[in-house]
Amino acid sequence: MSARSIAAAVAAGEQSAVSVLDEHLARVGQREAQIHAFNLVTEDAARSQAEAVDAAVAAGEPVGPLAGVPLALKDNMCTRGIPTTCSSRILEGWRPPYNATVVDRLADAGAVFVGKTNLDEFAMGSSTENSAFGPTRNPLDTGRVPGGSSGGSAAAVAADFAPLAIGSDTGGSIRQPAAFCGIVGMKPTYGAVSRYGMIAFGSSLDQFGPFANDVADAAMLFDAIAGHDPLDSTSIPDFTPDAVAHLDRGVEGLRVGVVRELSGGEGSVEGLSADVIARTNEAVEALTAAGAQVSEVSVPSATLGLSAYYIVAPAEASSNLARYDGVRYGMRVDAPTTGEMNTATRTAGFGPEVKRRIMLGTYALSAGYYDAFYGKALKVRTMMLRDFASVYENVDVLITPTAPTTAFPFGERSADPMTMYVNDVCTIPSNLTGHPGISVPFGVGDDGLPVGVQVLAPALHDGLTFQVGAVLEAAASGGGAS
Repeated sequence: MSARSIAAAVAAGEQSAVSVLDEHLARVGQREAQIHAFNLVTEDAARSQAEAVDAAVAAGEPVGPLAGVPLALKDNMCTRGIPTTCSSRILEGWRPPYNATVVDRLADAGAVFVGKTNLDEFAMGSSTENSAFGPTRNPLDTGRVPGGSSGGSAAAVAADFAPLAIGSDTGGSIRQPAAFCGIVGMKPTYGAVSRYGMIAFGSSLDQFGPFANDVADAAMLFDAIAGHDPLDSTSIPDFTPDAVAHLDRGVEGLRVGVVRELSGGEGSVEGLSADVIARTNEAVEALTAAGAQVSEVSVPSATLGLSAYYIVAPAEASSNLARYDGVRYGMRVDAPTTGEMNTATRTAGFGPEVKRRIMLGTYALSAGYYDAFYGKALKVRTMMLRDFASVYENVDVLITPTAPTTAFPFGERSADPMTMYVNDVCTIPSNLTGHPGISVPFGVGDDGLPVGVQVLAPALHDGLTFQVGAVLEAAASGGGAS
């Protein structure tokens, strides 16, 4: 049952929010021990929310567009009085004194929060194997990863623990797990959705965004969370979300560019599997059949995105994570001096991947290396912005694969950081530019697992990603995807 159908039934009094919650909690009870989508299931709080929705319906009071819809929250979102850990020992048990703006907006819309989902520690990873509380498994094949870092949120939707979830995307952390789990995931324009209350990884890159089973549900969720927030200094003042309004517009006459460097063309990035390229080509054919004007385009700097990202993001992380010092909140390991206490706390509290990225970022920002590394990465980012701006003068949207492969087995890439980092090669460019992107399932790979196709659009044209995504979804469900 779609989130739209649930909300309509609850608002009309045809189904109670409590009964909807019970159905989803029953599924959590059946499979959560196997999947581990959640760090915390908030059953009591969810039941109180559902009862409040039912009381409002019974009293004839207005209820929001997500009335009674179960929803999962990534565990890097501040929730007042509810543990928020970022899947890190250093924050285990911490209870924020305030909500993220997105959490408040979802509550106002009538959503029912079923729990806080697992993630790669501090959102640093592409497989959800880096969580301090154990990995999340892909509901479609529990021997494989769900993607990351928002693997818990993606798995919660794919396992039908909740029809909707919120993730965060710093380098592909919504779109890549959406592709691996066969669902829809969308990264908004930077500043379109408030970051207030997000536990920061890379502040110039992070964005909250929706997961759903279909494009229309994702659009409804996006419209509920997007819009200006005075509490977030990076929030866009005049942005008005209108994703749902774009769903039925089709692609007749729309100019679609296939990014050569990210789709297996000449000079393409390495690592794209043949089956993923084939599904992407079929998606392009479906758009052509639907009336789009398709052409191949070149964004040369896109091949440099991975290198630039893994300097910019760790540099920002090294600054953001300096606050976890054992003094103000979270874990503290006692020691004779403050300096020794800082060291002991961070040694015990941070996992290997977080330590690796902090060290990379600190090195890139250090005296004598700033210009050689961080300065050059910023120049690449500027070049990428110019390249994409140039391409968008001639096309409306861009198409690429979401991830180079389908979901891979546990342990296959965790021993080699570079092999793992390549998972984000197609998604990273839109984080560096701040542009929106959506991943839509389109067929399966040779292993029978889902392939995601990515739609990118210029900044503030988030609705276009849903517009094209809806056409791709219809083509896939109509037999247009192998």
